[in-house]
Amino acid sequence: MANVIFDHVVKKFGDVVAVNDLSFVLEDKEFLVLVGPSGCGKTTALRCLAGLEEVTSGKIQIDDKVVNDVAPKDRDIAMVFQSYALYPHMTVFDNMAFGLKLRKTPKNEIKKKVEEAAKVLNIEMLLNRKPKELSGGQRQRVAVGRAIVREPKVFLFDEPLSNLDAKLRVQMRTEITKLHQRLQTTFIYVTHDQMEAMTMGTRIAVLNHGVLQQIDTPQTLYDKPANLFVAGFIGSPAMNFFNGAMEKRDSKLFVKTEGFEVEIPKDRVKIFDHLSSKKVIFGIRPEDIHNPEYLPAGIKPALVKSKVDVTELMGNEIFLHLKHREEDPVYVARVDPRTRVMVGDEIKVAFNMENIHIFDPSQNPENPIAVR
Repeated sequence: MANVIFDHVVKKFGDVVAVNDLSFVLEDKEFLVLVGPSGCGKTTALRCLAGLEEVTSGKIQIDDKVVNDVAPKDRDIAMVFQSYALYPHMTVFDNMAFGLKLRKTPKNEIKKKVEEAAKVLNIEMLLNRKPKELSGGQRQRVAVGRAIVREPKVFLFDEPLSNLDAKLRVQMRTEITKLHQRLQTTFIYVTHDQMEAMTMGTRIAVLNHGVLQQIDTPQTLYDKPANLFVAGFIGSPAMNFFNGAMEKRDSKLFVKTEGFEVEIPKDRVKIFDHLSSKKVIFGIRPEDIHNPEYLPAGIKPALVKSKVDVTELMGNEIFLHLKHREEDPVYVARVDPRTRVMVGDEIKVAFNMENIHIFDPSQNPENPIAVR
């Protein structure tokens, strides 16, 4: 088992900085997910750890040993790729055993390890088949099995589920989570799908433009995003944002936007008081916007007038796409399925003011910092 340390790692391709001053510590047996949009540097960071890319500057450590100049085969890692990378002319058994044969592992040990891994992944009956005879999910299991038999210190997964259909993706992410629990090994998993990140990782590292934005538990990223980018990336549907300004009247504090005005709860006035008369970005998640007729217990609602632009019936909930004025961008509410509204209706929705987010553009105009 091993810990992993990125110490001010930079990776450049010519003048392009793919990974910019990346630092974090991954503890032994932890499951870390690197998440972010395409081109954010997450796969490059993984390839640097695997030794497939040379680090421009900084250090990478595995098990407290600097591995910058260590060959990939000697880093004691195993990588599962997006493309499966199976040999088409080999059986499943031979694909899984290939790395062990290169290491000149005894035949009886190879057989034992392959059969044990196949049992864990429920592919014992497939060992004599060729990859062309397998489904996408079965091929992915074989690719994972090939990594398991090597018993590495660190498992690396590079978007392994992106080629699967939606139902199979849900099934496979559950199986990979169970696999981590069973093997008790260090996992690093790269994905652009924040739903995968939230459901699989013990911690999540959010990257954008090669820069680490925040690293924390899934729940903390959801409840306390560090900045506007993390707030908008984590959560589905995404958080709603409104440009506005803080206004203080007597001892009360308000956020005023072009379409509405809401009062800040009294117990949070001190937190935002220094923003009085300043421009802010007001954020609220769709699940914190309710139909006033079906309010959950214990929330502090602020009623806001809106016009229904689109409705999406999901069965167990309804997504309402709303506008304050015709020229305003839409925002999304996730309301009770008993809600009965039509496109064009003018309605009131209730913002849960306990769960609002305020971002200060003066701190960083391109990516405002959350105020807490």
